[in-house]
Amino acid sequence: MLAERSVLIADGATGTNLFALGLQTGDAPELWNVDFPERVITHHQAMVDARADIILTNSFGGTANRLKLHRVDDRVVELNRAAAMLARQAADGAGRPVLVAGSMGPTGEIMEPVGGLTQTEAVAAFAEQAKGLSEGGVDILWIETMSSIEEAAAAIEGAAATGLPIV
Repeated sequence: MLAERSVLIADGATGTNLFALGLQTGDAPELWNVDFPERVITHHQAMVDARADIILTNSFGGTANRLKLHRVDDRVVELNRAAAMLARQAADGAGRPVLVAGSMGPTGEIMEPVGGLTQTEAVAAFAEQAKGLSEGGVDILWIETMSSIEEAAAAIEGAAATGLPIV
């Protein structure tokens, strides 16, 4: 798409928009990919209708580190795959090219030496998330809102195993 156009518009504020659709404070947005898929699709469709060229999956907190807060850290691949499939459905129905970006946010943990999360653990967490997103059909992996260069590097390393482009 970049070879054809100099400006691409990406959607945003998935979580904020899901609150407008009924998500409650403290709920895991990623669970909506399987519990309320029609609401997630409604969000994606609104972004497509607003002419977004890139739509982000509902997977910002989709690492095991974040999902353990909701006791679903054993469902990383499933929830991320579902997130990708829902966004893919909206993109494929757009009638024009729309890229699906697999949203990968921070783990919520602090990396060594200040915190307890090792580089190896972080890479594995991001690789697991990226696997689900890749299996679900994303076009690119979108690493966002990292507050430490070490965590960003771990996310890139984990995502790279998919062979997908990384933004």
